[in-house]
Amino acid sequence: MKINRKVFLRLFVLSLALSAGLQVNIAATYFDVKGGDTNGDGIVKVLAIGNSFSDDAVEHHLYGLARAGGKTVIIGNLYIGGAPLEKHYNNALSDAKAYSYRKIDTNGVKVVTKNTSISQALDDEDWDYISFQQVSSLSGKFETFKEHLPFVFSYVKERVKNPDVEYLLHQTWAYEQTSTHKGFANYDNDQMKMYEAIVSTYAKVKDMIGADAVVPAGTAIQNARTSSIGDHFTRDGYHLDLNIGRYTASSAWYEIIFGESVIGNSYRPEAMSEKEVKIAQKAAHAAVKKPKKVTKLKRL
Repeated sequence: MKINRKVFLRLFVLSLALSAGLQVNIAATYFDVKGGDTNGDGIVKVLAIGNSFSDDAVEHHLYGLARAGGKTVIIGNLYIGGAPLEKHYNNALSDAKAYSYRKIDTNGVKVVTKNTSISQALDDEDWDYISFQQVSSLSGKFETFKEHLPFVFSYVKERVKNPDVEYLLHQTWAYEQTSTHKGFANYDNDQMKMYEAIVSTYAKVKDMIGADAVVPAGTAIQNARTSSIGDHFTRDGYHLDLNIGRYTASSAWYEIIFGESVIGNSYRPEAMSEKEVKIAQKAAHAAVKKPKKVTKLKRL
């Protein structure tokens, strides 16, 4: 009987941990990733299928964190502003060249290619990680995932070049409490209600499609809001602040992709203070440890 490589590696790591008497934390079934390079070429390749929220999370600080951590990465983002899963579904059906394909190479150089299809981006690299997400206003509504995501997921699985690719769900964040986004009404304009709905929904969606992990960017932002900075992690009530907001989300991605703590990572943008970096890293680390609940950041 042939054993799947990913399953074998996970069982092997688990057996080592148990034999060493270590405690194994499954993080409430949110994570089932090996972490790092899945195809053995020394480069970790990440592709997001999303919108401006994936732009916030992966295009600006993830490369810097990876480089500071000694990792070699390629980061891609299939971008359409405000795109819901229904749009990705329709684009997959017609193989539409509808995306702005933003790709950051191993040297940190970003190239934007217009009029790209999902299939073209999948063929461009043997991706290690591919993520999916719902548009933010619908991210806490499970019923909006059921009709369209299974097809998009299957479409991608049939076309990937790397048989050991890992599939992620990019958990979006709740809006700032004062946000005027019309979609906030879906959650009675209540930040915690929105956050809790998103967390619950992404856990259900993970089980529905059998994804490998949820990237808890939403929990990371919610954790960070308990710090002395307060509810100031967006630039317009829903898109992330260009510095600490984006850095916090990218830190959560870093931990999931590489399977190691982001705390102490030396990457610090000039616009961020050491205190802000510490808050962002601790918020993300706590989110990965406890992805379904808010962790208060004491004395930060």
